[in-house]
Amino acid sequence: MERDSQLELYEAVAARLKEAHTRVRELQVPDGVRMALSRKLLAVTAVAKHDLADAARRLDRLMKDLDEGRFLQGD
Repeated sequence: MERDSQLELYEAVAARLKEAHTRVRELQVPDGVRMALSRKLLAVTAVAKHDLADAARRLDRLMKDLDEGRFLQGD
């Protein structure tokens, strides 16, 4: 059962990372902002290799920031 829940979490994180990359790519923002967001996504991807739950939390925060437009404030 534990393995099934890990697999489900992995699939969810992978799908959300894909969505996040698409959203960042489509943003109409300066290149510096896009690069900073891309680095955050790469960091989440790296964390996912070792700690899926932490990666999911980080990705949730990043997606919330995108939803609320906080990336424009230099985050």
